[in-house]
Amino acid sequence: MGKIVISENVSLDGLADGQRLFDWVGQIKGEAATVLLDEALGTEALLLGRRSYEFFAARWPSRSGEYADRLNSMPKYIVSSTLERPAWRNASVLPGGVLAEVSKLRRELAGDIVVYGSIQLVHTLLEHDLVDELRLMIYPVVLGAGGRLFGATSDKKAMRLVETRTVGDGLALLTYQRAQHA
Repeated sequence: MGKIVISENVSLDGLADGQRLFDWVGQIKGEAATVLLDEALGTEALLLGRRSYEFFAARWPSRSGEYADRLNSMPKYIVSSTLERPAWRNASVLPGGVLAEVSKLRRELAGDIVVYGSIQLVHTLLEHDLVDELRLMIYPVVLGAGGRLFGATSDKKAMRLVETRTVGDGLALLTYQRAQHA
């Protein structure tokens, strides 16, 4: 069974969406780039919302290197009601409702199904208890405005911390797994 993994770059105040965070993060390099590459090499498939798909698809097909090669070659599943023919290699639009399609992917794939960006999709997956793991790369900046990683939920979502790691110069990598209900 596959595992849905949310992997996000976030500010100290929980912002994970928007140009201000992207500008601040800039080019990921050093140990942070190694962490990102290791994650990609261990990923079975990407799961993306339409806007995040368009962001990645506009940048990665023309790049080279081990990370770009991995992103370009792995299967990519896009949640969208408007995108019909994705151009990025090995990309396909999930044909039905997000909950049914993601549940089907979890049953059909054996490894990590990683979500980058895709904040609306993340909110939906969290709300419906489809997230198995959160990997948060915390950047030491408070941005104040932008899209929040965590939106309102109908109930609490219990997670347990399984790993903390300092990465590079001041980044914190926190890994949480869904707490099992007793």
